[in-house]
Amino acid sequence: MEVSGTVISLLPEVTGQGKNGMWRKQEFILEIPSQYPKKVCISLWGDKIDQANLQVNDSVTASIDVESREYNSRWYTEVRAWKVEKAGASGGNAGYNAGGSPLPPVTTFTEDESDDLPF
Repeated sequence: MEVSGTVISLLPEVTGQGKNGMWRKQEFILEIPSQYPKKVCISLWGDKIDQANLQVNDSVTASIDVESREYNSRWYTEVRAWKVEKAGASGGNAGYNAGGSPLPPVTTFTEDESDDLPF
């Protein structure tokens, strides 16, 4: 699932020690524009914090997973981002295919040009 909006707040990074070693988590608040804007708290874990390099007022699209867990008969829900892209950021290969060679030019036709097709 993807959500797009503006980062309105970055919460402090939290670290800890688990059975699998050290962990890092940072949450940010994303405001999703609409007639009644919504705010969503999204968490980033580990190296994704450094990769996203978020700042307040960044326009981003976050690919997220939503998960709920039960603990002592209470349910807790987390929205976790597995990819965050800043608006206007591209892969840097616009106009090139996966092999790195240029894409062929795109040919467009106007309505008055005949293409000799029966339909």
